[in-house]
Amino acid sequence: MIQSSLSIIKPETKLHVGIIMDGNGRWAVSRGLPRIAGHRAGADAVRRTVEACPSLGIGTLTLYAFSSDNWRRPQTEVNALMRLLRIFMRKELERSLRNGVRISVIGRRDRLSSPVLNAIETAEKTTINGQTLHLRIAIDYSSRYAILRAAERLRSQEYINRSITEEDFSRLIADSDRTNAPEVDLVIRTSGEQRLSDFLLWENAYAEFFFTKRMWPDFDANELALAVNDFLSRDRRFGALAQAVAG
Repeated sequence: MIQSSLSIIKPETKLHVGIIMDGNGRWAVSRGLPRIAGHRAGADAVRRTVEACPSLGIGTLTLYAFSSDNWRRPQTEVNALMRLLRIFMRKELERSLRNGVRISVIGRRDRLSSPVLNAIETAEKTTINGQTLHLRIAIDYSSRYAILRAAERLRSQEYINRSITEEDFSRLIADSDRTNAPEVDLVIRTSGEQRLSDFLLWENAYAEFFFTKRMWPDFDANELALAVNDFLSRDRRFGALAQAVAG
């Protein structure tokens, strides 16, 4: 429940918010719990955040769930994370359908197990008509890899002997991620860290940033509202003067 003391001003167009969900393991360790307990608590924070998005004017939410670098973690933790992702996908189907949430997954799929892939594909097919919120979950995701894949496609006959625009390249990246989403408006990172960690580098070209020391399992609708209010108070000029953007 969003506290009434927070003044929410909805933007005229729906926002694209990306969240780097950081701090699950540290949250658990600080409580004497195994790291996977923090990831389970993080799944609850995802549900709270998704539910809060429509009332805050958020139309697209991209969550950084598992980076390509996360394969370096201990195998037991990786296996537990993949199992948790699979369970989350299956459990969220009914809730997503009821609330008009479309689920998409971006990132590599060639290194995911068949059970995880089946859960992803089922969630995507079942929720494809959701219009209230587009929930994009980044799994085995690397922005550098997505950019490289897009660059490789420039070798194809379609692009030979022609000038490439930013719009062309954005479309190629969107194709490599299997979804078409607007550029990111706001990036939120939890746990006090202040870096992008290979997250949507191309799409974040003009994104605003909001860093909070709160660990991801403690993130809630109020914290999301604070981030959105802070974003809406900023003067976004995109390299131009304020009057030029307004006019």
